[in-house]
Amino acid sequence: MDLVIDVHNHTIVSGHAYSTIQEIAAEASRKGMEMIGITDHGPAMPGAFSSSFIGNLSILPDFIYEVEVLRGVEANILDQNGNLDVPERRLKRLDVIIAGLHDACVNPWNVKGNTLALINAMENKYVDIIAHPGNPTFPIDKETVVLKAKETNTLIEINNGSFHSKSRAGSKDNCYEIARLCKKHKVPIIVGSDSHFSFEVGRFDRVIKLLEDIQMPEELIINTSADKLKKYLIEKGKKRYIKSDNNN
Repeated sequence: MDLVIDVHNHTIVSGHAYSTIQEIAAEASRKGMEMIGITDHGPAMPGAFSSSFIGNLSILPDFIYEVEVLRGVEANILDQNGNLDVPERRLKRLDVIIAGLHDACVNPWNVKGNTLALINAMENKYVDIIAHPGNPTFPIDKETVVLKAKETNTLIEINNGSFHSKSRAGSKDNCYEIARLCKKHKVPIIVGSDSHFSFEVGRFDRVIKLLEDIQMPEELIINTSADKLKKYLIEKGKKRYIKSDNNN
């Protein structure tokens, strides 16, 4: 399976990652990838950047080492209402927005509370991806989340890092179940490395096995084509690609 996009990557700006934007792009180029996202943690994460960092992402070139670069963020969900730690004025300027629950930012609720937090975050028109929903620290009603993703045109991430991360140990069975539900309900998924060091960019080995095991249809996997992701971002109203599309 050829996956050419990795939008979930963290730089030194996240406070607990160890590579620069250039190092991430260089590794992606070496691996023959077409597109990456720079999606550092929002400011509620201990050690992360201030929101002014997001505002200045506009200075990044669209391509680095011939790899297309999406300007983004992994915003932290702060409460059951789905509020994020990044203001709308910042979100509207970005190419891709991931939203996720992190126990460094909020204490986990029960299944109902965690589910509410995710489905309310998906009501935010700027949110494109729900990060690592298989995290057992935040148990959810998986089918409710998947159906809400379908309703709101939000991508569900199957996170490769969750399979070997100590902080999300025990994610495997949840990820398999979520992926099967996405297949059942025809909800597109996006694979993320969740890289915190450049060599991890584009590492999808565990998720590729999962997708092969459940025979996930390729049309439901966004990472197989940059054009597929661009089409999705146009549907979500991202100005970068709407402008590009109108010029063609």
